[in-house]
Amino acid sequence: MGLASLVAATISVSLLGLGAGTASSQDYPSKPIRIITSPAGGGTDFTVRQIAQGISGPLGQQIIVDNRPSGIIQGETVSKAAPDGYTLLIAGGTFWTLPLLQKTTYDPIRDFSPITLIDVSINVVAVHPSVPVKSIRELVALAKARPGELNYASTGSGGTAHLATELFKSMAGVNIVHVPYKSMPAAITDLIGGQVQLLFVSSTSAAPHVKSGKLKAIAVTSTQPSALAPGLPPVATSGVPGYEVVSMTAMFAPAKTPAAIIKRVNEEVVRYLKTPEAKETFFSRGLDAVGSSPEQLAVAMKAEMARLEKVIKETGIRVN
Repeated sequence: MGLASLVAATISVSLLGLGAGTASSQDYPSKPIRIITSPAGGGTDFTVRQIAQGISGPLGQQIIVDNRPSGIIQGETVSKAAPDGYTLLIAGGTFWTLPLLQKTTYDPIRDFSPITLIDVSINVVAVHPSVPVKSIRELVALAKARPGELNYASTGSGGTAHLATELFKSMAGVNIVHVPYKSMPAAITDLIGGQVQLLFVSSTSAAPHVKSGKLKAIAVTSTQPSALAPGLPPVATSGVPGYEVVSMTAMFAPAKTPAAIIKRVNEEVVRYLKTPEAKETFFSRGLDAVGSSPEQLAVAMKAEMARLEKVIKETGIRVN
């Protein structure tokens, strides 16, 4: 089941144990709430500040955005926090995929309580205009006819573009050579220049170059067509069945946080994300505002971990 199917279902609270709240959770929140997240200025920071603005009024408390360095520090900090709802985490998928790539001090399943999937963004499969393909089927056929001759760019070992392309290679049975770059702008520049032929890149980063004709987009990495990249078919329906890689941002609390607190935070975040204003604001940044149940987030997270763990083990990808 694709992510779109998971989040389209009616939000369920059947597993939240509504009678499990404690006396302290009944008064929640009675002081400011701190949300740990990635460094200021990035996409996740934007998401957190929108959420903070959207829920602080209804909760009646200040939301403090606490930006921390990328990597394991955010997860480690929240995993060790008191499970009282006053320290939360908003993070992208690297939070739960990083432990597959290197040793971490936290376990994304054991040490956290999922609250909600906040937003989703997609990648597009972009090629240099000189590459003689118009579809994923043609790309797969070309790669099989010319094994090891096509190059793909990424932002380094274990990054989203790297994992997305390695999963594609594994599922399609093709040999395309990895060329890592230090940044996405550098990767895009060399793709435009023809030094590499292929890049799995966010729809927002690709859009201006596709519009100008400098790049050619042939598919999206979601299981369904997306309004974020109109007119492009999914990889899964155009040559590689079952393929899916999307970028997710989600909210978590420390493990053992009372169910009543999880329910309260979930309700306020989901309520905000369902407003037309939130949907429009997120969409303008290349994001689909979602708002899911904790159970739906857990299913989506575990499904992605299972998909990527297989290809990580096959290829031996590690992050130092």
